[in-house]
Amino acid sequence: MRVNVPAEHQLQPTAFVATHYAPDVVGPAFAYSKATYEHSRLSLREFEAARARTAQINGCLLCQTWRSDRDTAAYLESLGSKADSVATRGGPAPDELFYDSVAEWKTAPLFSERERIAIEYAEGLGLDPHGIAGNEDFWRRAKAVYSDEEIVDLSYCIACWMGLGRVAHALGIDGICQIPALARETTPA
Repeated sequence: MRVNVPAEHQLQPTAFVATHYAPDVVGPAFAYSKATYEHSRLSLREFEAARARTAQINGCLLCQTWRSDRDTAAYLESLGSKADSVATRGGPAPDELFYDSVAEWKTAPLFSERERIAIEYAEGLGLDPHGIAGNEDFWRRAKAVYSDEEIVDLSYCIACWMGLGRVAHALGIDGICQIPALARETTPA
C-alpha cells in the first residue's frame, strides 16, 4: 500500500483511508459513488458493461471482482442507505460470460448496441478522451440509441469509476477483498 494502513485495518483499507485521511474530500467522493448506484437510470447490463471496461482499464482489482447485482445492496448499506438502486431496478444481471467478454466487446456477439456504445464510451474516456470527444461517428451512433439524459448519466458514472478506481489502484488499497458478499463467502465459519 502507498499509504499507511494499520494491521488491524488491513481487511478494510478503503474504509480506513476514507475515515482517516482527508475525510472531507473522500466523504464526498463516496457520496458521488453512492449516487451512481442509487440514481443511474441505465439498464444494469449497460451500467455493468461500462463499469467493467473502466475497471479493466484502471487495473483496479476490487472493481474487477465487483458485481453490481451481488454487491450493491451491501455497499449502499455500508454507506447508510437502503435505497433502490440500478441493481434492483435495472433489469437482468449479466452472467460471468458477459464480464469475460467485455475486453473483446468489438467481436463478442452477446452485447446489444447500447451495451457496445457504453463499453466503447468507457474505453474512449479511459484511454483517449480527446479522441472520443471528437469522434463524430461514435456520437452519431451513441445519439441514435441513447437520449441526452442517458449520455450524461453514463458519462458521470464512468467519470466516478475512473477517478475512484484509479485512486484505489494507485494507492494500493484495491488488492484486498472488501466486497461484503465475497468477504462473507471467504470468512471461515
